[in-house]
Amino acid sequence: QVQLVESGGGLVQAGGSLRISCAASGSIFSINVLGWYRQAPGKQRKLVARITSGGTTYYADSVKGRFTISRDNAKNTVYLQMNSLKPEDTAVYYCTNDYAWGQGTQVTVSS
Repeated sequence: QVQLVESGGGLVQAGGSLRISCAASGSIFSINVLGWYRQAPGKQRKLVARITSGGTTYYADSVKGRFTISRDNAKNTVYLQMNSLKPEDTAVYYCTNDYAWGQGTQVTVSS
């Protein structure tokens, strides 16, 4: 089983940047894809970005050009660099390997 722990969330002004991290532990040999989802209050959880073990990435249209997902396989950690943040990016951000989920980290963007 894989355990995922997110960190790095917080409060930032619109236009600012934030980097969140997700550290994986446990049966890490089972990790191929790592992804970030987000869930705003009253809304469904939605995919933000994904990255394979080989480095292939996918981004939701709403974050393309602003967010960058990356991973450090040696550290079993995935990152989400978020630039040009908007108030609509406010949500709880979750890390997943498509089987396990982290507890989430709150990102709040003030206008």
